[in-house]
Amino acid sequence: MSIRFAAAGAGECGAVARVLRRPRLRAPANDHDSQVETDPMLYSALQHFARHGLGAAERARNIALRAFFEGNRDQYRHWLGVCRKLDRQMAHRLAMAHRSVEEFETLV
Repeated sequence: MSIRFAAAGAGECGAVARVLRRPRLRAPANDHDSQVETDPMLYSALQHFARHGLGAAERARNIALRAFFEGNRDQYRHWLGVCRKLDRQMAHRLAMAHRSVEEFETLV
């Protein structure tokens, strides 16, 4: 019967050493806070979604409509932006419906 000999590898490379050593902790993939610019509209949209769930886009559209008809253009643009973040098509239909009115008001 023949004897087979396998030389021991380096202490760090052995199979037992690999099993017993602690795994290296990796940096999270999104660990770049200093490089990311925060989007206040996205933050506002996420807060609104957290409060109102799946109906948040429709609610934002309704608030934007009310602001539009009250003549509060800043609030209208804000809620249109929130609606755009949550439902782009709904916001596009709303903006197109009121685009001619806003264009006329800028001329006056």
